[in-house]
Amino acid sequence: MDPRQITDRYAVSPQIDPEDAAALRDAGFTTVICNRPDAEVPPALQADAIGAAMRAAGLRFEVLPITHQTLTAENAARQAEIIAESEGPVLAYCASGTRSTFIWALGAAGDMSADDIVAAGAKGGYDLSPLRPTIEAMSARG
Repeated sequence: MDPRQITDRYAVSPQIDPEDAAALRDAGFTTVICNRPDAEVPPALQADAIGAAMRAAGLRFEVLPITHQTLTAENAARQAEIIAESEGPVLAYCASGTRSTFIWALGAAGDMSADDIVAAGAKGGYDLSPLRPTIEAMSARG
């Protein structure tokens, strides 16, 4: 497990294991979002296995698989909604944390400036500059 802080309430991580549940809870996370499609991982790391462990540890678990094709405004809004509904800090994971950062960035468009979004991604080690035009366009649409 390698959580990378993006905002005070949102962190991302490469793939997590069911055994990470207690450590995530103890680190203060209250919600875990799986942004990784099951087809990318073996059964032991699929959403059902991870979700069972997270729920057993008292964490909320949500599944929102993201691929290049599903990196949409609708999914960005759903990710933002899950984060907003969380009672505390959220950890989202995928293969490397990149998709979880990208979907957060698109969901934050309109609430934060493009500069602040790109800076938040950089703080976590993710380059969001290629998304800047999309973030600015989504912000303009409101």
